[in-house]
Amino acid sequence: MQEKKTKIDLDAMYQEYTDLPEKFDSLLLATVSDAGVPNASYAPFVKYNNDYYVFISELSIHTGNFAKTGQASVLFVEDEDKAKHLFARKRVTLQCETIEIARDNEQHKLVMALFRSEFGLFMEMLEKNRDFHLYRVRPLKGAYVAGFGRAFKIEGDELKHIRHVNDMGHRGSAA
Repeated sequence: MQEKKTKIDLDAMYQEYTDLPEKFDSLLLATVSDAGVPNASYAPFVKYNNDYYVFISELSIHTGNFAKTGQASVLFVEDEDKAKHLFARKRVTLQCETIEIARDNEQHKLVMALFRSEFGLFMEMLEKNRDFHLYRVRPLKGAYVAGFGRAFKIEGDELKHIRHVNDMGHRGSAA
C-alpha cells in the first residue's frame, strides 16, 4: 500500500513565514566571538526595506560580536502557550550579516525616526548615549519550521524562494 502524499502549498508557507516575525518587537540573537565563544541574546528591532535594525550598546557581548564577525543568527519562535505542540513550535531562523550604520549617515536618521515612532520618547534618551550603535541585520538565507515534517529552506533575492526540505516527512524508528 502506497502512502498518500499531501501537497504543500508553498505560497501559504511563504505567507506564514513572513507573518511570524511581524508578531514580535524584539528578535532573538545568536552571535559568536572571533574566538568562537557563542552568545545568545535579544534586541528590540525595527524593520526597513526587508532588513532588521537594532540599536545596541557596545557594553553588550552581541555588539562586540557584530563588530568583529559581521554575522548573526536571528530567531523568531512561536510562544509556547500558543503552540499546538512544544516540540513543533513554528519558527523562523535567519542567517544574517551585520553592518554598523554611522551616525552621520542619512539611513541612520531615517531608521532612528522609525525607532522613535515604534518605541517612543525612550529612544531619545538612548540616542544620546554614545556607546549605542545602529546595526543593520540583513538576512541572507534561512529556514522556516511549520511543524513536524514541515521544514523549509528560505533563499533567493529578498528571501522569496521557499522550498520544502523533506517532502517525505520524518523517518520511522529502527526496528
